[in-house]
Amino acid sequence: MSSQGAAVPPGRAQPAGPAASQTAQQPSNPTLRRLTIDDFEIGRPLGKGKFGNVYLARLKESHFIVALKVLFKSQIEKEGLEHQLRREIEIQAHLQHPNILRLYNYFHDARRVFLILEYAPRGELYKELQKSEKLDEQRTATIIQELADALTYCHEKKVIHRDIKPENLLLGFRGEVKIADFGWSVHTPSLRRKTMCGTLDYLPPEMVEGRTYDEKVDLWCIGVLCYELLVGYPPFESTSHSETYRRILKVDVKFPLSMPVGAQDLIAKLLRYQPLERLPLAQILKHAWVQAHSRRVLPPCAQMAS
Repeated sequence: MSSQGAAVPPGRAQPAGPAASQTAQQPSNPTLRRLTIDDFEIGRPLGKGKFGNVYLARLKESHFIVALKVLFKSQIEKEGLEHQLRREIEIQAHLQHPNILRLYNYFHDARRVFLILEYAPRGELYKELQKSEKLDEQRTATIIQELADALTYCHEKKVIHRDIKPENLLLGFRGEVKIADFGWSVHTPSLRRKTMCGTLDYLPPEMVEGRTYDEKVDLWCIGVLCYELLVGYPPFESTSHSETYRRILKVDVKFPLSMPVGAQDLIAKLLRYQPLERLPLAQILKHAWVQAHSRRVLPPCAQMAS
């Protein structure tokens, strides 16, 4: 994304594309009509980045609130990320789960691509962590349970996220986690990849070594996240990239004395060098520490799509 001003100038927009099966006005119904930028009232910026901006927006007709992600084609083409964007749209448009940020639809004009996303009113988990420094057991266990449930859904649909980290987790009205940013995710029937991606502190050993990997990379990321939420920094954080890599490959985890025993057990079962030894998602959901501390509440309308 790139740092542009808050206003999105009206443009001659192309109609919404077929990748999304839902419209922003009526999220539970099929698309009724095609949208352009003129259908929206644009509000304050929610975030800015290298390729464009995200704005709070409202459909004029229904007053339905959304987050409008505006991406600049020139920047995307310059970085050669057209394929990655297309993949992000195709994957996220077909995922419907209470802990995954909805992509309702998209459209584009000559210069920009617009993604119509669910609005997460409580912002990034990263900012909550920065403000609090670390989270308590109840909050952390709830997040881990929500995440494990959402990733179970993703993996059943042969989708690996590959970049789970606090910056990519948004918070809904009740504080529930919403997995966002499917730019690095991959949908592959074979479920085996060799691309280096994701965030350094969260990279599993198989990706550091450039080996083929599967959906079990997400299990490693849950372990790293659980540690960071409880301690305030990720387990392999070091002064240099090479030292971080070395610690990841040795699975050099140091647990502070303040770490709850149950959480330490869960993290130790996830941060395993061998992917097959990592605790499966179903076992994360049943783990004694998660069961004891999680206060997950599903929204009333949460209908799981299979």
